Amino acid sequence: MRRYWIQKSQIFQNADSTQVVQFSGDQFHHIFEVCRQEVGHHFEVISEDSKAYLVKVLERGKKNARAQVVEERVIASLPRPHIHIALSISRYPVMDAIVEKAVEMGVTSILPFCSDYSFIRQTGHLPAGKIERWGKIIVSATQQSGRGELMAIENPCDWSELLKKVNPGPENWCLFAYEGAAVLSAREYFKVKRGHEALKPTNLWIIVGSEGGFSSQEVTEMQKLGLDPVTLGSQVLRVETACMTLVSILKYEFGLYG
Repeated sequence: MRRYWIQKSQIFQNADSTQVVQFSGDQFHHIFEVCRQEVGHHFEVISEDSKAYLVKVLERGKKNARAQVVEERVIASLPRPHIHIALSISRYPVMDAIVEKAVEMGVTSILPFCSDYSFIRQTGHLPAGKIERWGKIIVSATQQSGRGELMAIENPCDWSELLKKVNPGPENWCLFAYEGAAVLSAREYFKVKRGHEALKPTNLWIIVGSEGGFSSQEVTEMQKLGLDPVTLGSQVLRVETACMTLVSILKYEFGLYG
């Protein structure tokens, strides 16, 4: 069954206590002109209250439509610990792919940043409309996957800001992925962390470089924060492969498939 993301404000309650969803604008165009929904059709809409509503189309005009809520269900929240990706800005098709797959894999947020070898070196060089495009990809992937909340895209930051945002500790575990000489494998990293930390973390951060990786100075600065590089093996992975591999490892290690 098709699903579409809506705002909670689109749902109205009639005098007889039935609920009606109103559609207009680009959303109307997508649902009724592109996807060919018609009067009498059923589909689901999901909103920011982590609920899915099965609706039946009541009427369709030239620019708007109405559908009645038939039933609703609660969508389970993303399990904790939440996964976050700090990602050095890569080529834009790669970024698009990572954003889409991160939504499907249950990532809570992505923080883009600029580094020595990132595709752009300053956040001000990010083309206008990129954040908006990533937002549209998030909505589309959310509809496809059926998750009950939108993944967040943080405002891009530079390397110095990233170092301030990284806050490793008992509640925030951080994996600094590096394709060069690394101190720990991913398995060894978890063994060490579980030996030192008594509490289960609240957030899991993955720090991934762009196609050019990280400079030696950046590796040194991460180590000063207490983040030794973690390796995924001798083969050099593409950025998108590294991201999804790390997310998969975290989901397995913490049982985040429920």
